[in-house]
Amino acid sequence: MCTTTMAGRGVVQPEAATFRLLNDYQRGFPLVSEPFAAIGAECGLSEPAVLAALQDWLRSGVVSRVGAVFAPRRVGASALAALAAPASRLESIAARVSAVPEVNHNYQREHSLNLWFVITAASGQRLRQIVTEIERDTRCRVVVLPLEEEFHIDLGFDLGGAGRGAASVATGDLPALGETACALPGIERRLMVALQSGLPLLPRPFDALGRSVGLSEAMVIELIASWLENGLIKRFGIVVRHHELGFCANAMCVWDIPDDQVSELGRSLAAEPAVTLCYRRSRVLPDWPYNLFCMIHGKSRDAVLEVREAIAARHHMNRWPGAVLFSTRRFKQQGARYLADGDA
Repeated sequence: MCTTTMAGRGVVQPEAATFRLLNDYQRGFPLVSEPFAAIGAECGLSEPAVLAALQDWLRSGVVSRVGAVFAPRRVGASALAALAAPASRLESIAARVSAVPEVNHNYQREHSLNLWFVITAASGQRLRQIVTEIERDTRCRVVVLPLEEEFHIDLGFDLGGAGRGAASVATGDLPALGETACALPGIERRLMVALQSGLPLLPRPFDALGRSVGLSEAMVIELIASWLENGLIKRFGIVVRHHELGFCANAMCVWDIPDDQVSELGRSLAAEPAVTLCYRRSRVLPDWPYNLFCMIHGKSRDAVLEVREAIAARHHMNRWPGAVLFSTRRFKQQGARYLADGDA
């Protein structure tokens, strides 16, 4: 049974005629003056039909936004955090955490650390300030788990189950956690702030975006293309919500892997088609002994556990301590907001 539904939202299956639109344009969104017309021409749909489908998916929650997924730690600071909320105060604590604009994901999970959330902020200083304020207001200690190495992070979700190629696996060392605010030039900061909420669903979205920040359409397209090329943006396209598409079971699978083996194993794990996210994070002893994380989404709890066990067996991972943390409630899910409107 799905227990992570949001009020008023059910599972929505895409129509066959628009499946390609939803699946194929999570990456590779055309950076042209009239992108929705270009997509329609490729999919056999009219521009109004493309825009109407996206509007419907936004209203139903199937699509979070159309736009950029920024790379963690390339702009500002980000971290996964967790706390142990008393059952009697879980909802009020979750509401306090969700009220922070820089918190973009907030889930209850099956663990003594039962509330898990992602913070993205303009600087390491701001991130620590957020943690301090949450601890003060909730009277709960926050365990902060910075990202150390990314193996596969937010490169889209294959709805057809065909898996993904090696080109979808992201690797590489991360820059140090930033102590100062985002160093982008002011004009680029304004564009990034406007882009965090997604593209406007208009025939010429880049023109509308540019007019809102004082840039030409050509300059907006050029900046987004350069951000994709230099890795500031991980992908640009349709951002879907898994739950509303029927993938209502999700588990954060973690292991305590020897430090001299975790990178190689992480890269191998990231190549598994069923793994939607994979990364290395810092241990925080004694609360959290695990350093390798991956996410597995499925249509049932049993299906996720079966996949997890098969992956662990293939990579001989059962020799190390591990845990499976299923999400049981979703309190917040939105795109990362590294910069507030006033930061531009």
